Amino acid sequence: MSLTVRLDPHVHSEASYDGHDPVELLLEQAAEIGLDAVTVTDHDVIHESVRAAKLAPKYGLVGIPGVEVSTADGHLLALGIREMPPHRESMADTAAWVRDRGGVAIVPHPFQRSRHGVRKRQLRGVEPDAIEVYNSWAFTGWKNRRARRYANAYGYPGVAGSDAHKVGYVGRAYTEIEIDGVGRDELTTEVVLNAICHGATRVEGQRTPIPTSARHYAGAGVRKSGLYARYGAYRGGSLAKTGAVGAARMLYRLSPLSG
Repeated sequence: MSLTVRLDPHVHSEASYDGHDPVELLLEQAAEIGLDAVTVTDHDVIHESVRAAKLAPKYGLVGIPGVEVSTADGHLLALGIREMPPHRESMADTAAWVRDRGGVAIVPHPFQRSRHGVRKRQLRGVEPDAIEVYNSWAFTGWKNRRARRYANAYGYPGVAGSDAHKVGYVGRAYTEIEIDGVGRDELTTEVVLNAICHGATRVEGQRTPIPTSARHYAGAGVRKSGLYARYGAYRGGSLAKTGAVGAARMLYRLSPLSG
């Protein structure tokens, strides 16, 4: 007996600085489109993800808590944990911290520096549990293909995630996980995560339209630069200029023209 489980492991709620919707809507959407599980992975906060995991069974879903944590080397998805990992530590140390607590460490959108993806030379020492080889918010397929080649070359399981920041994009990309000897009523967080680690995965999905991606990341860049600007005013203005210049550079890097 084999069971196919459909998981979107990379979704953002309104608790993220660039998210929009409450977890209840995200769960409702996930159930409506036929997913079996979803992980809310907000940026550097975990409280809404823990709440979503508790609510998930009411929607017929397996609730898997997690977070997208900012490490010193780039973003890292930590699935199956209920407390915040260390912030701004090395990715290798953070991944080890996650595994020590029974979680799964997945590298999202690797090599995409404009989105805080880890560099290849830094990734080599991390030993994650899986690599996100399909992220629906990639402007082109090149970085996804590069991530897939890396995962294949080093024997890492590949996953797909929508990286949704609005409810309508939940499940635009997702991971299919084949699990043997388990009925649907026996599915748990541990069973799903264990299957990912053993590589029983397939990726499905489609990219978000480029204009939508561009608007989203441009808006996120402006919001971040606003934070820098306000902090800069408090510090006498020294960081405000940095924030404005940084925002301009960010908007170019995030545009389709930057490659």
